[in-house]
Amino acid sequence: MELILHTNRLNLAACSHHLFPLMQKELYDTHPHITAHLDQLEKNPTLYGWGPWLILQANHQHIVGDIGFKGKPDHRDSLEVGYGIRPQYQNNGFATEALEGLIDWAFNQKHVRSVTAQCRHDNYSSIRVLEKVHMLPMKEEFQMIHWCRKANILLKK
Repeated sequence: MELILHTNRLNLAACSHHLFPLMQKELYDTHPHITAHLDQLEKNPTLYGWGPWLILQANHQHIVGDIGFKGKPDHRDSLEVGYGIRPQYQNNGFATEALEGLIDWAFNQKHVRSVTAQCRHDNYSSIRVLEKVHMLPMKEEFQMIHWCRKANILLKK
């Protein structure tokens, strides 16, 4: 069963081996976090959805980038998220849209009470994305800002 989320302009597809032909066709660099997840998924299918997801343009199915979790929720019911957008798709709001969609999905799963992220203190694009999805900076150390969003915050629309 494929796990696909839909946003206004994007489809987010949980990574599994069935997406490998698309990654090859699109010449998408399968970074080590993707290949490691695919190897782990063979041994433990319950990890499906808790690793990388491909970000696809809804109208063309071109790979915009990837986003995902760094494993299942931890003992505090928290997830860490990371993302990357291909250079030709940056500055179009795709990271914000994908991150909001994935966070919404996560908060609808059992045992997820917060989502965290990290970015460099000088990565202004990522800082803006994290602010737009209502993550709050929690601390800064070693030139990294640690962010968090709790499941129960009320957002004004």
